[in-house]
Amino acid sequence: MQVSHKERFRSKQRNMASSKLVLGLVLICVIVLAATKICTADLGGDEKASALGFRQLQGMPKSQCCENPPALNSSYGAGHVEEIGGLNCYVAGSADSKCAVILASDVYGYEAPHLRMIADKVAAAAGYYTLVPDFFHGDPFVANENLTLWKSEHTGLQGFKDAKPLIKALKNKGVVKIGAAGFCWGGKVAVELAKSHKYIKAAVLLHPSEVFVDDMKEVKVPFSVLGAELDSKLPPAMMREFEAALHANKEVDDSFVKIYPGLKHGWTLRYNDTDALAVKNANEGHQDMLNWFLKHL
Repeated sequence: MQVSHKERFRSKQRNMASSKLVLGLVLICVIVLAATKICTADLGGDEKASALGFRQLQGMPKSQCCENPPALNSSYGAGHVEEIGGLNCYVAGSADSKCAVILASDVYGYEAPHLRMIADKVAAAAGYYTLVPDFFHGDPFVANENLTLWKSEHTGLQGFKDAKPLIKALKNKGVVKIGAAGFCWGGKVAVELAKSHKYIKAAVLLHPSEVFVDDMKEVKVPFSVLGAELDSKLPPAMMREFEAALHANKEVDDSFVKIYPGLKHGWTLRYNDTDALAVKNANEGHQDMLNWFLKHL
């Protein structure tokens, strides 16, 4: 069957239209990739706000790290905020204390009320000078952001670097012993500090993320890990590997690993105040953390 000249012409037009559509889609992909690189650069001011908007447009992957986000409150707590070692810190307790405890936050940062409440409890119960640093420099994770992208801009290793001037400033104030507790994201900060005797004397990780078995082989101070049975970030099997590695680590003279049955990642911070059992479980974790510092500071 012969194809008319007119039909061949129409077929050619359809092919050209399809090619233009494919080219347009490729161009859109290139623009999005370029925008991603721009938004992940080191930005400030209005540019940082634009990057935040881009992260939100990208959407948030589901993660236990993001469940039940807190209502941040810059004025919450019995303490106050001051700059120490280049970081804004929520501080509680006497600045004359010879012992200090640093609480490294989860992704929601130092204005989370439950975390400040823990700082107040530690200061009141033990007399420690207790600090919650703003490791995110005013840019905590916001619900509906892309968590992976946000974490690429706020790494635990950078938090560890930022903690060094803070520790130096505390020692210049006369603090003799320092402990560090890391919650979720902050676990990486605490574990890095625990790899040298020159920074801290004891560490506790509470439902940490981005922490691995090899880290347990490198720590050098009394070390505790408090995890949850239903934690997708740190399941019980990995907790048992942590425990074995700590026991095999000859430089660690004391370690304690505990798996809380029936609980999920974030249970010490992201609990519901109206849930009596959740509050009880959170308080148990807080007390285990405090007991570790009372034993080793």
